[in-house]
Order: sequence, then structure tokens, then C-alpha cells
Amino acid sequence: MDIGIIGAGAIANVMMERINHDRHENLKVKSVFVRNEEKYQHLEDEFGITLYTGLETFLSSDIDIVVEAANGEVVKSHMPEVLKHKDAMLISVGALADGALVAELMQIAKHHDHIFHLPSGAIGGLDLIQNAQSHGELKRVRLTTRKPAAALSYEDLQSERVVFDGRAKEAITLYPQNMNVAIILGMAGMGIEETEVTLIADPNVDRNIHHIEVEGAFGRAEFKVENQPLPDNPKTSYLAAISILGTLERMNRHFRIG
Repeated sequence: MDIGIIGAGAIANVMMERINHDRHENLKVKSVFVRNEEKYQHLEDEFGITLYTGLETFLSSDIDIVVEAANGEVVKSHMPEVLKHKDAMLISVGALADGALVAELMQIAKHHDHIFHLPSGAIGGLDLIQNAQSHGELKRVRLTTRKPAAALSYEDLQSERVVFDGRAKEAITLYPQNMNVAIILGMAGMGIEETEVTLIADPNVDRNIHHIEVEGAFGRAEFKVENQPLPDNPKTSYLAAISILGTLERMNRHFRIG
């Protein structure tokens, strides 16, 4: 599978390092769309890719799927056009808090027979949640996210503080940079209007910790994920980066689990 990436930041570099440098058997990053070609010129020699600054020429290059690794504004401005031409994978899922944008992207993808993939990112257990929700059997989905106090602008906090307790839809509005997990969880399960969220600022932790509780006709499940940051970019979850690679690998297999 030949891959095009929008963006050349930390996640894009992890992808190129793991796929092109390590010579992945079935995957190859071929094209990278950037705004500043001169700034990222070194990537062409380092990873054997081709840089593009024009979206049309980028989409016309020899790629099978586009991975968005930029930001929410790029999702809004470029993803509608991307889905007219290619399958796509979104990383900046915060943009999907906009219900109108989600509806637009789904309509375009369906009309042009393309798929947009959402990797599980910084959490797990989405297979169970989707399976339960497919028959409307979920009764409750609750997310408790604990983050370093400084990450939530509480540098002087001496003990943990609950900064939000309510529904995911409101949490996403109030904390758009910190609620990607809530968006994915809501889309996989009962929706952001019904998903419960508690956000805690904690001066005693040094990583993001997500505790997910699910109840339904199937029974009850709990998941806890403690995320290490990417070494080259502490603002990015290590698990979120490798979930992209895992999703691409599974798409290319002749057998699939789940």
C-alpha cells in the first residue's frame, strides 16, 4: 500500500521512520503534502519521499490512501477534497466535534465510494464498544481522564482537581485540545451527547491516564491506559502514533481480527 501524508510533524516522521527506514514489507510512504517545501526538503533524501505543495498534484501522485497528520483546520479545509479522490485516515479527530463536518465527510465518502478511517489513538477497547453498540445494547459509557496539572494550565495546583464532570459534547467544547479520546469513544459508542466524561488535573502524574467504564446487556468492562509521550514530541501520545501504523498494517492483511 502506497501512502500519502498531509503534514510533516512528529507523527509523520514516526511513520516515515517505521515504514520507509525499516523497509516495511507491504507499506511505503511515497508523498508528503506540506506548506513549506524548503523547510522539509531534507525529508526527500532521508526517507525517499516526494514533497508536494499543491493538493491537486499530491492527490494525483501514486498513492492509495491519505493520512492526515496536521491539525483540525486541515481536516476542515482539505479532507472534503481528499475524500473525492482517495481513502483517508484522520488523526486530528478533534475536528469531528463539528457534527456538520462529520455529515459532510460521510456523504462525500459514500458518494465517491471512499472510506475514512479513524485509528483508536490513545485508547483501546473500541472493538468491544462497537460490537455492543451495533445492537443498541450499551447502557453507559464513562471516561475519566487524568492529566498532568500543567497540561491543563494548573501549574500551581498542589493536589488533584476535577476540572470537568459532565457529557462529552460539553467537554469537547470547553477543552478542545484535550478531548480527542472522548470524541473517538463517543463515535464508537453512544455518541458524544450520552458519553460521560470526568477530566482531572493532577500535579502528581506525568502522563495522560484514561479510565473507561462500559456497561450494557453484555455485562461490564473497564479499560485503563497510561500513555507515554513520544520522545520527540511530549504533546503527542506514543500509543496514538503507533495506532496509525497498526491500522495501516491491518488494512493490508488478508486476515483481520475483530
